Amino acid sequence: MLERFIDDISGVWKNSICIGTGNEAASAGHTAGQLRDEEEAVIELAVQDRQPSLNIQIWKEYTDIIDISLISPSGAEIGPIPETLGVQRFTMGQTEVLLYYGEPSPFSTAQEVFIELLPVNDYMNQGVWKIVLTPRKIVTGLYELWLPSEAVLNRGTGFLYPKNTTTLTIPSTSWGAISVGAYNGYTLSYADFSGRGPLRRGSGVVLKPDLVAPGVDITTVAAGGGYASFTGTSFAAPFVTGAAALLMEWGIVNGNDPYLYGEKVKAYLRRGARQLPGFEEYPNNQVGYGALCVGDSLPIS
Repeated sequence: MLERFIDDISGVWKNSICIGTGNEAASAGHTAGQLRDEEEAVIELAVQDRQPSLNIQIWKEYTDIIDISLISPSGAEIGPIPETLGVQRFTMGQTEVLLYYGEPSPFSTAQEVFIELLPVNDYMNQGVWKIVLTPRKIVTGLYELWLPSEAVLNRGTGFLYPKNTTTLTIPSTSWGAISVGAYNGYTLSYADFSGRGPLRRGSGVVLKPDLVAPGVDITTVAAGGGYASFTGTSFAAPFVTGAAALLMEWGIVNGNDPYLYGEKVKAYLRRGARQLPGFEEYPNNQVGYGALCVGDSLPIS
């Protein structure tokens, strides 16, 4: 819903909305695969000591019907759990399991399966959990799993075989936004934490990010006064926000192009983006169309 709201307001009057793609690409919080008829998928999830709770989002197309089984670190198993809309509740050792099969929404044909692992006492069972996906009817078979941000997880908690693609964080997943990844401006190298595309919309894919800007060891004002160095796509996005403002000033305020806003700004920024070392194909899922360059983005012959 937030994505669609940003899509809508991006088309209202003279808006250009720049959003960082998040810092989850190097974490172990995402994995994905494709189910095939009569072939189960087993996803392994490591849970470290003293993990208070955990939730897992599984996204798939609603046309695919799958059952889910859970195997705890001790080998206890529940399932296959059939698809029944609403909450199903189980207890496995020191962990209470809530499983919820969702419905498609007015904004998406996809279906979310939400699993929450809660401690019976203080902490949930540590060790390797297994999530088994059993196909019953497969059309596309594509699935994606996400954990919460690594900032709220114990170090080492994550999927054993993670995937760093489609790690954009909401709301940079909005098509109408200018989605901004990060690179190291000192070494001209891609920042491995920077959220990557592609963006999945239904059974198709959309390229994201749009471009990248410096997001490693950025000096800026600190809370309480003074200056400090910060890293993340939240510090790359302001460079592009400023660049969009400069383009709009040149076009609208200075009278060179009264229609320089919205998707037109995005198009100019994409065209002016410079290539970074190590990438041969553009656009790509890591740096989009390349590194921000305001000078090359100005439409001056």
